[in-house]
Amino acid sequence: MLETRFKAVIFMLLLVWSSAPLVESAIGVNWGTRTFHKLKPSTVVDLLKDNKIPKVKLFEADPGSLEALMGSGIQVMVGIPNEMLALFSSSPAAADLWVRQNVTTYMGKGGADIRYIAVGNEPFLTSYNGQFQNLVMPAILNVQQSLVKANLAGYVKIVVPCNADAYESSLPSQGAFRPELTQIMTQIVQFLNSNGSPFVVNIYPFLSLYDNEDFPQDYAFFEGTTHPVTDGNNVYTNAFDGNYDTLVAALTKLGYGQMPIVIGEIGWPSDGAVGANLTAAKVFNQGLISHVLSNKGTPLRPAAPPMDVYLFSLFDEGAKSTLPGNFERHWGIFSFDGQAKYALNLGLGNKVLKNAKNVEYLPSRWCVANPYRTNDLTNVADHMRLACSVADCTTLNFGGSCNGIGEKGNISYAFNSYYQIQMQDARSCDFDGLGMVTFLDPSVGDCRFLVGVTDKGSHSSSSQTTYQRWIMVLFSIIQGIYYFLM
Repeated sequence: MLETRFKAVIFMLLLVWSSAPLVESAIGVNWGTRTFHKLKPSTVVDLLKDNKIPKVKLFEADPGSLEALMGSGIQVMVGIPNEMLALFSSSPAAADLWVRQNVTTYMGKGGADIRYIAVGNEPFLTSYNGQFQNLVMPAILNVQQSLVKANLAGYVKIVVPCNADAYESSLPSQGAFRPELTQIMTQIVQFLNSNGSPFVVNIYPFLSLYDNEDFPQDYAFFEGTTHPVTDGNNVYTNAFDGNYDTLVAALTKLGYGQMPIVIGEIGWPSDGAVGANLTAAKVFNQGLISHVLSNKGTPLRPAAPPMDVYLFSLFDEGAKSTLPGNFERHWGIFSFDGQAKYALNLGLGNKVLKNAKNVEYLPSRWCVANPYRTNDLTNVADHMRLACSVADCTTLNFGGSCNGIGEKGNISYAFNSYYQIQMQDARSCDFDGLGMVTFLDPSVGDCRFLVGVTDKGSHSSSSQTTYQRWIMVLFSIIQGIYYFLM
């Protein structure tokens, strides 16, 4: 134990000694893992390194992710979920154990560069009705004491990612925290300031547009607007600057107007709702990156220090909740298999995103509606409900990329989504005879029928024998002839 702590102390001192103050804004990513098709953590870290992404935010202390990040040089923010706040607020021993298992264990020579611990994630959301409000500060203090005991408090900083609904105003300069949060926010900001931590906020212009039909669409982006917001001598041409300065004003009212601000989450979904598409996602994210890297600041902080921004998110997450909308599963700049959705210049040296390498896919086959049972679809609705209750069918809904593929297409998409989650188990494509396996890709236009990934090389498409591949080709030709004659 003493040896482990000694190594942690030496590691911390070396990093502090060698770390120079940031002179440029940094673009990081949120790495969420709520997906049915998980890539190997080592594959993900290689993807981060290939794209020169210097910072990553984890929503929980996933051992596989932290192990893969060891020695990568990537700075890490690791999260404590809201569900653990009650335990940490009442038990210093639990906080000690968590820090020991999830921070100290991974730091040291050749270890993970953990810079932040996020205590909770948007714990003050109005939809939580205050259930976490009284737990945050006690949890912060206990985790801080655990860092002190581990001799890491000087290097690893505590933050509390807040949603932008923690503050409000009609104009940015009038920003203030919600009245019921004034006391707790004062305590948190005082703690952050005394420990050299930034204020972390999640800003989503897309949600402003999604929730309000009167919200000017062009104001959500960075291309200029016909609906600027005039606030005294300041003019706001995009929602991000207006939201950011509302927080600046709220912090100023508490006496901390110069506190560093980190954008913990921001992005634009590419599917699952009207306005959520590849074009809009690319325009927003590229505009955001260019805006941030210009270091021009905002009207209330024109000479602001460089800003760290964590894009939301790295991957699509098909197992996430669909609240507040189906788009929740489609925020990734990469699809679930690490393939870039669109060209994006992160300003980190690569002009476009590089795809994940050595991804191991299941064989190239899909489950679709059985054409021999075209007129026997009595139970198809029940089977579709079953499939979509387990798999992700959000792209089939209004505004989704697969919304217009027709009834048979909808059935096939639902069946295939379930089939891939079940690792292409033949029984999972039966559906009382309504499903069948095909080797012809049923994707239509922008509607992509996925093939799952596996961490078992023996199941990857690259492991198929020449004989198996020729059988697939022959079967596909026969199917093609059949469909042509139908």
